[in-house]
This record gives sequence, C-alpha cells and structure tokens, in this order.
Amino acid sequence: QVQLVESGGGLVQPGGSLRLSCAASGSIFGINAMGWYRQAPGKERELVATISSGGSTNYADSVKGRFTISRDNAKNTVYLQMNSLKLEDTAVYYCNADIHIIGKWDTLDAWGQGTLVTVSS
Repeated sequence: QVQLVESGGGLVQPGGSLRLSCAASGSIFGINAMGWYRQAPGKERELVATISSGGSTNYADSVKGRFTISRDNAKNTVYLQMNSLKLEDTAVYYCNADIHIIGKWDTLDAWGQGTLVTVSS
C-alpha cells in the first residue's frame, strides 16, 4: 500500500506565495518521476511541473519563472514553491509519482487526494 499526502494549500492574495508538499509513504522501493498537476473549476487536469529522480525539471509555460519544483529523495517528498501567484492559478493541485513497490515488477502511478489553492483578493 502506497499513499501520497499533500499539504500546504490555502487562500492567498495575488502576488503572494505558497509552498506545497507531497510525501509518499508505504512499501516503497524507489520513486522515478514526481510531479504536480492542477485542475481548475470546469477545466481538465493539466501538468504544472515534473522532476525526475535525478533532478531534471519540466514546467508548464504558464508557471515558468514563478514556480519551482524540488524533491527530497531521502524523505520521498516533492515540493512546489509557488511565487507571484495569479488569479488563474486557482485550482486543486494534485501530486503524482511513479513508484517502485517492494516485491513488484511494475511501477505504480500514484496520485494524492489534492489540495486546494485559491488566489483571491
């Protein structure tokens, strides 16, 4: 059993900052890529940022220069530092990880339950 638990969402004014965290726990042998996705009301889920096990990062154009993804492999945790937040960043943010489960050949595409980020004045 593997679980991803997100934290750090909340209400913030435009121009403000938030830091999201996502910790993976359970029967984990190792974790490949980790990432953050978001889904705004009435819209499809979209990629925000990903980070490989080696630290290579990828960002959606809409967040480049404002958001930073990082990870702590020792803690099986991925972070998303969000600066200069805009109204259009309002969404439920989901953590995703490609996880090697102890005792299994296939990896698990795991998702967190989501954390709400609301940008409003």
